[in-house]
Amino acid sequence: MHTYNRFPVVLRKGRGIRVWSADGKEYLDFVGGVAANVLGHCHPKVVVAIQKQAQRLIHVSNFYHIEPQIKLAKLLVTNSFADKVFFCNSGAEANEAAIKLARKYAKESHVQHHNQDRFEIITAINSFHGRTLAAVTATGQEKFQRGFEPLVPGFKYVPFNDFNALEAAITKSTCAVLLEPIQGEGGVKIPADDYLRKVRALCDKHEILLMLDEVQTGIGRTGKLFAYEHYGITPDIMTLAKGLGGGVPIGAMLATEKVASGFKPGNHASTFGGNPLVCAAAIATLETILEDGFILDHCNRMGGYFIERLEQLKEYCEQVVAIRGKGLLIAMELTRDGMPIVKACLERGILINCTGGGNVLRFMPPLTVEEKDIDHLVEALDELLGKSL
Repeated sequence: MHTYNRFPVVLRKGRGIRVWSADGKEYLDFVGGVAANVLGHCHPKVVVAIQKQAQRLIHVSNFYHIEPQIKLAKLLVTNSFADKVFFCNSGAEANEAAIKLARKYAKESHVQHHNQDRFEIITAINSFHGRTLAAVTATGQEKFQRGFEPLVPGFKYVPFNDFNALEAAITKSTCAVLLEPIQGEGGVKIPADDYLRKVRALCDKHEILLMLDEVQTGIGRTGKLFAYEHYGITPDIMTLAKGLGGGVPIGAMLATEKVASGFKPGNHASTFGGNPLVCAAAIATLETILEDGFILDHCNRMGGYFIERLEQLKEYCEQVVAIRGKGLLIAMELTRDGMPIVKACLERGILINCTGGGNVLRFMPPLTVEEKDIDHLVEALDELLGKSL
């Protein structure tokens, strides 16, 4: 169906940061499957893990224990705040599960005050949480919601990084706050250093849940395994997808033991969620990122180098308003429409993305990107921004 305005390119093969089209043209991929290909295309360890698992067992029902799923859950729990994991197939599904768990927990737990029905979830303007009906309702952007009304009741929106607005929005009906630590689709908007700490304290004060959507920021993208680690806090619930599988579709919703107790058998499920094949890919991805710290260190170094090069460009290019980023989630905000730049880069063999209202160029390369790749992109941007495209 015509749900994408696709570029006129058929991509057939990929290795690392490079992809090749059906006609043999080579491209540098700074879109990275929209932040999914954290180790680049066809990373050998991920490929071998998928091959071996496909020979052994591809799919069984969650009616039974699944060995790779257990191993992956342990890896996630050991390296995060969480005690329990629910597996699904995408970020939208992970957020859907989080929304359901927050409401279920509020209805059944000790936080129920005087039989007050707590169901309302506060999210941020310009957020993005997915395309299912509840997730798109949680998304604080009208353009994604238009035409799908009536939306799911019980959501309220406040400006991102505005603590006073969030505090004022809390009522006796509030059960949770859902935020991206860094707004990705909204234009790589980074909060003040103390914002999430203040939000965490506010949620504790009102006995409401803090849910972090780390679908785009998780799995090393910001230079730490999870973005919440930058801010000295832990959430009650966290959602993951994109980079988790290294390119295969898997999502996860993580929670503390206390909050996870809100779900009982029959409350929520997923036929393919956490099946053996995708879990094997995710294990290989996580183990590669964690095994010696090299990937995260490299991500931080390359992220710093990338931002430095873009800042140099900004100094003499009046079309560049701002450079924002953490790790290898980076944006360049322009005074103009970015799509002509995206198309011109495509012609030059570079894949980039435009978001945040159409004037923000977003870069999400593999965490293994090298300086020479960054230099090639920045030199192209330098030349293209000097032209009247």
